[in-house]
Order: sequence, then C-alpha cells, then structure tokens
Amino acid sequence: MYEQDPEEQYEEQVESEEKVSLSDQPVLTDSEKVSARSKPASEDQPPAESTGDQLAWYVIHCYSGYENKVRHNLEQRIETMGMKDKVFDVVVPTQEEIEVRDGKRRTVERHIFPGYVLVNMILSEESWFVVRNTPGVTGFVGMGTLPTPLRPEEVAQILKRMEAEAPTVKVTFKVGERVRIIDGPFNDFRGMVSEIDMERTKVRVMVSFFGRETPVELDLLQVEKA
Repeated sequence: MYEQDPEEQYEEQVESEEKVSLSDQPVLTDSEKVSARSKPASEDQPPAESTGDQLAWYVIHCYSGYENKVRHNLEQRIETMGMKDKVFDVVVPTQEEIEVRDGKRRTVERHIFPGYVLVNMILSEESWFVVRNTPGVTGFVGMGTLPTPLRPEEVAQILKRMEAEAPTVKVTFKVGERVRIIDGPFNDFRGMVSEIDMERTKVRVMVSFFGRETPVELDLLQVEKA
C-alpha cells in the first residue's frame, strides 16, 4: 500500500485548512472561545484555565522547511481573530552564515532550529486554540501534554545568536580530510586538514611544498572540501 510522504500530508493539510480564507474569520466572541473546549483532543492539550497575565515564550513544532509559512499563517490568524492582546510575537530563529560553494563565498540565512517556531504569548485556552490550530502547526513543545515555556536564559541565548553582528562560517570539512585552497598565495594547492580553530576562524592545512609536508595556516573561507 502506498504510504504518503509527510511533506505531501503537510501540503494537503495546509491546502484544506486554507480553503477558508483567513479574512473571512471573525474575531472570537466569548461563546466561540468557550467552544474551543469541544474541539477534538490532540497529543497536546490547552491549559485548564488562563495563566493570568504571565507573558512567556513557547515553542511550536512544524515540518522542517515550512517555518516561514507557519509564521505567516499564525500572524494572519492573530490579526483576524483579534488575539493581539494574547499573542504578541512570532519568531523563526535564524542567523547569517557564510559558506563557500564552487569557489564562491555567499551569505545565507540558516534556521537555528529547523522545524520549530517561537511564540511570545500569554497562555490561555483561547490563545492555545488559535496557535495550535494554525495551518502547518503540529503541536506545542512541552512536558507531558501541556506547553512548557522557555526559561529567560534560553530566550536570551537564542536572541543573542540571532543578533550576532558577524555571520558565522559554515565548515564543510573536518580534521583528516583533504581540502583545496581557493585563495591566497597557495591558491589551488591541496592538502590535509590538521587543525580547525573555530574561535579564530582559522584552519591549518598540511601542504606538500618542495617535497615536504608544510603546515599552512589559512582563513576558513580560503579552503573548501576537495
């Protein structure tokens, strides 16, 4: 029997859920908020009662590669369903990264946590319902069946990575592998990686020079995997 690919399931789910235009969804009334209790149960459950005005960051899960689409879907629902006083921010954690491909440097935006989106919200039954039932969201991350908020130090660490001024360097090689030098006086030489210093963004390569193995220290961006 044919087993459907998870990504195909995702696309079908989003397509069917988006048949109802978000612009046609009214602001939730009190009775509609209460009706959320009658919705089918899932692996994660809404809180039994509001947590008050306690604002926290929560993590929701989606298929990897669809993080930006989920953020867009959720931001639309927050707007059209009148939940700006409960759900304040939706963030896809990313950071800039420099990679070398085919001898060319380029800066790319990489997802720090593929398949996860952060939501800054006051957790209540109605806010849980709006977030959890957003097209593409597969669940909240938490202990047991309830969403678990991130600790302040965890949030600070994530935001610090996102706000880093200098992009990180993506390394596609490791110690013991052969690389090709693509820049500098040893351009087009090949050698073996003997040491990688990520803190200094340097790599030491053993190059055959005048019949001898000679260590050459280079910038990480000056070499690529052979």
